[in-house]
Amino acid sequence: MVAGVALGTAGVLVLAGCTGGSGTDGDTTGRPDARGDVFPASQVDPLVAALPQESVGDVPTMRLADGLVPPTNTWFSGLVFGDQPTPVFPFPISFQLTETGFATGLPVPVASEKAIVSPALPDVTLDVGASATEVSAYDEVSVTIAHLDGDTVLGHTTVAEGSPLVSYTAASAQTDTLGTAVTAVGEGRGTFTVGDTTWGVAVTGGSLDGTAVRLDEGGSVVLVPLPDGATDAQVGTVLDAAASPLGSVTTAHRASGSGSSAVSTTELGYETAAGGDTLLVSAPHMGDAATGDGTGLSYDTIYGTVPLSIGSTLSFDAPVTTASTELDLSGLSDDQRRQLEDQVEADVAATEDPAADTYFGGKALYRSAMLLQLARQLGDDASADTLRTSLVDRLDTWTDPSGCETREQECFVYDPAVKGVVGKVASFGSDEFNDHYFHYGYFLYAAGVVAADDPELAERWSPVMDLLAADIASGADNGSFPDRRAFDPYWSHSWASGYSPFADGNNQESSSEAVTAYAGLSLWAAATGDDALGDEASWMLSAEASSALAYWLNPDLTGPTSTGYDHEIVSLTWGGKRDYGTWFSAEPSAIAGIQLIPLSPSSVSYLTSSAAGGAEQIAAVVAEASASGFDTPLGDYVLMYSALQGPDQAAAALTALADLPETGIDDGNSRAYAMAYVMSAGAR
Repeated sequence: MVAGVALGTAGVLVLAGCTGGSGTDGDTTGRPDARGDVFPASQVDPLVAALPQESVGDVPTMRLADGLVPPTNTWFSGLVFGDQPTPVFPFPISFQLTETGFATGLPVPVASEKAIVSPALPDVTLDVGASATEVSAYDEVSVTIAHLDGDTVLGHTTVAEGSPLVSYTAASAQTDTLGTAVTAVGEGRGTFTVGDTTWGVAVTGGSLDGTAVRLDEGGSVVLVPLPDGATDAQVGTVLDAAASPLGSVTTAHRASGSGSSAVSTTELGYETAAGGDTLLVSAPHMGDAATGDGTGLSYDTIYGTVPLSIGSTLSFDAPVTTASTELDLSGLSDDQRRQLEDQVEADVAATEDPAADTYFGGKALYRSAMLLQLARQLGDDASADTLRTSLVDRLDTWTDPSGCETREQECFVYDPAVKGVVGKVASFGSDEFNDHYFHYGYFLYAAGVVAADDPELAERWSPVMDLLAADIASGADNGSFPDRRAFDPYWSHSWASGYSPFADGNNQESSSEAVTAYAGLSLWAAATGDDALGDEASWMLSAEASSALAYWLNPDLTGPTSTGYDHEIVSLTWGGKRDYGTWFSAEPSAIAGIQLIPLSPSSVSYLTSSAAGGAEQIAAVVAEASASGFDTPLGDYVLMYSALQGPDQAAAALTALADLPETGIDDGNSRAYAMAYVMSAGAR
């Protein structure tokens, strides 16, 4: 049982369409309006104007139409940023731009001891005679690319996650060229085989002849990989469903139920040019998500075998995960409470000056906030006063809108080129928009704890803290930020790389810091009374926690596409790869620990849920991660995690924690908090 703030269990529906434009919604209250918009322009514009305007990092090359907000941290960011576009992975296919058109393929998963890979395949090409490209529209699930000849638009290609289609629509009458000749199977229908994959082609408003695709103005050609074993009748069904080109994808979310039965629902609506149904592919965490008919066909992917359905909507649930500010210490003995009191005093005395960058600076704030909560719960007023005074002073410094006008650290600027808030001292590529939600989640969590019972502090910090929240969770198409910068509603998780300059697509490593980010967002929403932000944050938190278990900490690795992979977890998830490794250490403790850090109070509910795999999975992860003991990178978090197995393991973890040297405690952690987490787990 964890004490905390329950958010997002009311039946709220929020809709999102195409993102990236600009405009206002007419709200004059300074808070989201009745439609549920999160950070409308009327609220955000004056806050942005109050920050210094500066690009901390080099502004990248962008292939982006005028008026669109740069879509950093998306699955398709590699199409937009950098000198050359990189492959992207609109599951279950791969897609890449060529000099004159595009190439697509159905990746083939191959497993080894430490990775499951499915590189992009340029098997199928369409030459439309383009000399340049730019992203002309996007939403959170789909992207549309304009193919250009000088200033002339030749046509547009749309791809989307959860759709096996590549849809090209001609802006004028033209003849385009496929890389492989087509065998006709009906009027405007054909198939061809490349390697081991047969592809279907459906033309509307034009004709097929060998490799030539003749299109009238507004005519379209749609390409789709045909699953193995498809009969002639199934091929016909698939091509009929694929014929109308995909246009865009809407995102909706709502919460229902209460208590342990509360669920957060995501609905993705796939819209085609002709309306009606299309082909859909559910990701494994969705279950039976398609609200249409099955085809009896499936694709093999790095995530296992996934079904191909016909419908217009993917709808799927996640248990509501509740953001929490404190651990449940009600079951602790008097002796345990005294031990904690002594350790809190020691940790407060040992607190060092915080780092100047947003990652380690944010972790320092979070560490002190957790100590503050412990001191309050233990009745240690002196330590609580010391910590609160320090936290208020440091947050006052960080949230001074004009701070960067007088100093070079502990302050934020607004990047008007890439459109986002950036800390003046960059770390881990934050000036390239990497990891913003990891960094800002710590700030929001700490501020949410300190300001929970102090509206004056919340109001004082909100000019900057609201911008940190908007940077990662804007939901109003305000023109200053992309909507939900990193969060991907199809996969129910976020993407960490800002510009995604990788052949394997975008990636996320620290699933647990992503959960912490949206838990911090929930706590900040509660502190400021922002119900619209609270509803959105609850959805993102619940989804991220669910995917953290499904794809990182307790993944299903039993299928044939995983055969050969020899580890309990996956620690780096990419568009086209699943890795056992980290960006910073080869130690098994780091590989597991980066899926646990910082083990906030909000972590207990999802890490002990039925989807987490229970004591057996925890034991397997800990055994693999602690091969060299716990005095290793992030080993303190592995030790804390081990306590969730039950009272006996918690007692053993507490003994081991006492022997752990100070160098074994992460900078965002404290021995007192680690002890409290273990004691609380043992008393559950």
